[in-house]
Amino acid sequence: MFDALKTFIAEVTGAEAADRGFGEDDYRLAAVALLVHTANVDGQTDLAERRRLKAIIEERFGLDERATAELIHQAELSDRDAVDFFHFTSVLKRALDEDGRIKIIEMMWEIAFADGAIDELEENTIWRVAELLGVSTRDRVLLRQRVAGQTPPEAEFQSPWSAALAKGRA
Repeated sequence: MFDALKTFIAEVTGAEAADRGFGEDDYRLAAVALLVHTANVDGQTDLAERRRLKAIIEERFGLDERATAELIHQAELSDRDAVDFFHFTSVLKRALDEDGRIKIIEMMWEIAFADGAIDELEENTIWRVAELLGVSTRDRVLLRQRVAGQTPPEAEFQSPWSAALAKGRA
């Protein structure tokens, strides 16, 4: 009984969250697996990409250093076992709204640009994941430009449906 109470208190307070690990349906694991894949797809994961990956996870998911290391480790294993991106993107589509899915693509661009150069494999990976997540080509390109420093942060992101509704064509 004491163990059950201790587990309940840990869950309520958020303590020991890292100890439980990240499940297959955890959107953070799916997102980080895609980030890891982006970092590794060109065959060279340099220090800048590893540092940016760690910083993104800590900033965006609010994890401490230990939980971040565990999440990266589990994401690397998941990426190695994956045959395609569908499992990851289906988890993300169930867990995130459109803005959340756009943030995933933005994080992927941040990883791709971390080493100062975009490889065609990185660009292709981001394109395929964006398509699976339902992120428009326009938004994907604007995100690329924004991360590269070519577009002001105020640039508006909208789906083709919202643009058509605004013009009264839908």
